[in-house]
Amino acid sequence: MGEQTDQAFAGYHPAVTFAFFIGAIVMGFFFVHPFFLCVSLFSSALYYRLLTGRKGARYLLGMTALFVCVSLINPFLNNLGDTVLFTYFGDRRFTLEALLYGASSGALFVSVLLWFACYNLVMTSDKFIYLFGRCIPSVSLLLSMVLRLVPSFKRKTIAIAGARKGVGKAPDSGEKRDKLRNSMDVLSVLTSWALEGAVVTADSMKSRGYGSGPRSHFSLFRFGRRDIAALGALSLSLLFVIAGVARGGAGITFYPSVSLNAGIDTAVGATGYALFLLLPSAVHLWEEATWHILRSRI
Repeated sequence: MGEQTDQAFAGYHPAVTFAFFIGAIVMGFFFVHPFFLCVSLFSSALYYRLLTGRKGARYLLGMTALFVCVSLINPFLNNLGDTVLFTYFGDRRFTLEALLYGASSGALFVSVLLWFACYNLVMTSDKFIYLFGRCIPSVSLLLSMVLRLVPSFKRKTIAIAGARKGVGKAPDSGEKRDKLRNSMDVLSVLTSWALEGAVVTADSMKSRGYGSGPRSHFSLFRFGRRDIAALGALSLSLLFVIAGVARGGAGITFYPSVSLNAGIDTAVGATGYALFLLLPSAVHLWEEATWHILRSRI
C-alpha cells in the first residue's frame, strides 16, 4: 500500500482526479441519508487507508473519536424529538432523534474531512497549476502555496525542533518556563522562515515573468484512453445518483420522528454513489493485485 501518494488513481489525468474530488466533496456536503452517509464514510476511510497505509491508522482513530464527540454533543444541545431516551438536569431530554441527527452530522463532517485529506495526497500543486495556471495564474499559484503550507510547516517544525534538541533546547525539555521559551523560539524561527520563503518565492516568480503574459506549458500529463474510461464511469455513476435523488431517494427527516425513504430510488442513488466514490479504491486495489501477480511470475 502507498504511504505518501497513490501511483494508481493519482496517475490519471489531473482533470479526472480533480473532477472526482469535487464531486465527492460537494455531494458529501448535501447527503444526510444514512445509506449515502455510510457509503461516503466507508469509501473515504478505505481510500485514505490505501493511500497512507499503516501510518493513516492514527488519523482514522482521531476521526472516529471526532465522530463520537459530534454525535453525542448534539443531543445535549438539541432537545427536539419524540423518543426520549432519558432526562437530565430535571426536564432536559436526551432524544433518539437528536442522537441520530448528531450521528449524521458527525459522519458527514468526518467523511468530508477524509476526502479533503485524500485530495491533499493526490492533487499535488503541480497538477493544480497545470489545470488552472493558464486561466488564473496568480490565484492558482496562491492556492497551491496555501495547500502545501500546513505539511511544509509541519516538516519545518520537526526539523527546527530536532536541531534545537541537539543543543539541549527542545520544546519539551526543562521546566515549564523553559518549555514555553523554547516553544516560542521555535515559533519565531518558523515565522521568520515562512516570511523569508514567501519573499523569495514572490521575487523568483516575478523575475521569471509569472502572470505577465501568455505562458508556455510543459507537462507530462496526457489525456488517454483510461482517462476517458474513468470519466465515463464517473459520469454514468453520477447519472444513477441524480436519477435516485431526483425521485426523492435521499429524502430524510429527523424531527419530530425519523422518517426516511428506503425504496428502489434510494437503492439506485446509493448504488450510483458507491460506484462513484469507490472508483479510486478499485483502481488502487486492481493495480496492487496486478503488481503482485506480475511479481509472483518472476
